[in-house]
Amino acid sequence: MTLSAAPLDLDAALKRILDEIPAPAACERVDVERALGRVAAEDCRAATDLPPFPASAMDGYAFRWRNSIADLRIVGASLAGHPFSGPVGAADAVRITTGAALPEGCDTVAVQEDCTVADGVLQIQGPVRHADNVRQMGQDLRCGDVLAERGRRLNPFDIGTLAAAGVAEAPVFVRPRIAVLSSGDELQQPGTALAYGNIYDSNRYAVASLLRQLPVETINLGVLADDEAAIAEALRQASRDCRMILTSGGVSVGEADLVKSVIESLGRLSFWRLNLKPGKPLAFGRIGDALLLGLPGNPVSTIVTYLLLARPAIQALCGMRPQPPFSVRCELAEPVRHKPGREEYQRGVLATTEGQALVRTTGDQSSNRMSTFAAANCLIRIPKAAGDLAQGSAVDVLPFWGLL
Repeated sequence: MTLSAAPLDLDAALKRILDEIPAPAACERVDVERALGRVAAEDCRAATDLPPFPASAMDGYAFRWRNSIADLRIVGASLAGHPFSGPVGAADAVRITTGAALPEGCDTVAVQEDCTVADGVLQIQGPVRHADNVRQMGQDLRCGDVLAERGRRLNPFDIGTLAAAGVAEAPVFVRPRIAVLSSGDELQQPGTALAYGNIYDSNRYAVASLLRQLPVETINLGVLADDEAAIAEALRQASRDCRMILTSGGVSVGEADLVKSVIESLGRLSFWRLNLKPGKPLAFGRIGDALLLGLPGNPVSTIVTYLLLARPAIQALCGMRPQPPFSVRCELAEPVRHKPGREEYQRGVLATTEGQALVRTTGDQSSNRMSTFAAANCLIRIPKAAGDLAQGSAVDVLPFWGLL
């Protein structure tokens, strides 16, 4: 694949990246209690019917239904975990609790609120239909039903369903290793005395934290100085140990922006500019068997390009099927300035006012202002052809809960 000369639109860049994502790595089986957040490597199927027997849906009395129900003699009780195993005749009933197995011969349950008992004899006041208040065997799930398809990331509800259906182990993809690093002589570790002209490294912390929300193993390589040999050695080693490398900074056109040139010397660069704001300088390529995404150095640009490009790429690497981010259409609560030419994603606050969804920006949208994310709960998408947008204009909004 040749290096793109012109900046790529976001959709085209994402397609290029996803087209190069290799098949998921090997799979393993893990206890279902440790499978939360992992990606199913094959269809997970129920090991039993659910419920595994006809069960009562209510506390009450089980009996054999017929058109005319006279007084019934209570012959025992069926409790959850302690089923009644004796014979039940046509004129008999069994006290039963919610979830307990229906005794053999019984097919209907009358709820206790509609029943009275005197001297061991049951009288039913309300009307009862055949099979009322009975959960039939396999009503919820049948043995062999697919509970989670291959490529699904298992959530707490999946875990509960797998356990309920008798699945003790889940087949999942092995977590890919992702290397994370920042580059720049000006970057210092938080907690150190800040030298004049330097700043604290925040991008690596933000990206590493975002990666914790995905089923990956993160290898944190720290901060690299603006030294071409040191950068080359770090990337060469990371390409042997990891399936993807995420760098921050060093991919623009400045004299100290060395990451781009090192990628070209060690491997292959597919593209390095986006028609996107924030996030124009972004390098994508390969070193050996490892994919590399060189994220921009400005903090806001780093996060936005991670959410829109790196995250879906890593999802695919994990074996998931990336989906377009969830978006809602709503109105601007205030005017927004925009120069046509690049698609833009501004930090915003989405809220409901008098039943109407409105969104406003978090103010100054400079790409160095990390603090603008603190008040934000969404990104506001502005098409590249749009000019300034007036208050009340309809825009697409990407809530953070659909991006994290």
